[in-house]
Amino acid sequence: MNLVLMGLPGAGKGTQAEKIVEKYGVPHISTGDMFRAAMKDETELGLKAKSFMDKGELVPDEVTIGIVNERLAKADCEQGFLLDGFPRTVAQAEALEDILANLDRKIDYVINVDVDKDILMARLTGRRICKSCGATYHLEFNPPSQEDKCDRCGGELYQRADDNAETVQNRLDVNLKQTEPLLAFYSEKGYLKNINGQQDINVVFEDIDQLLEGLRK
Repeated sequence: MNLVLMGLPGAGKGTQAEKIVEKYGVPHISTGDMFRAAMKDETELGLKAKSFMDKGELVPDEVTIGIVNERLAKADCEQGFLLDGFPRTVAQAEALEDILANLDRKIDYVINVDVDKDILMARLTGRRICKSCGATYHLEFNPPSQEDKCDRCGGELYQRADDNAETVQNRLDVNLKQTEPLLAFYSEKGYLKNINGQQDINVVFEDIDQLLEGLRK
């Protein structure tokens, strides 16, 4: 099965990726992992990517696409893959179609873990961390017994700067703007499957699982 996994920050995409990989045994291929592997192996494209990343610049599409091409041609992807973090643009999605066509393959599904923005805001701004021992809490899903106090060591809890409402709002807006054209592209192709990510984690996976079991028939 050849899958692309999508979802905004806080949608629970990482958890569902783990569950898919555990059950179906396909390699989970994230952009970050691909870059790190290519740089570690010192491939030509890996070194090119490193030169941009070292300067704090975005890696150009042609380099990213080349690294994806190398990765999908490896033996462990012969029975399928789960792509996460790529494609991010319609141009990358079109390039992915070409890569797969050259391998005589195609995408089966683009799974989008769909969660309302208001719920994502609550999920992402509710995290609290202990200053002393680093324990993590969530005001809604895993609250401490006493407000602003760690259950484990009694330390003070704080909110990370990148978890505050303004930062989270901006992050979601940027991601939405980037994602919407991609979802429209895959919807038109007939690959897109929206999964309700507002349910319990296990129920979300049951919905994904039901979809994927259909590929085995």
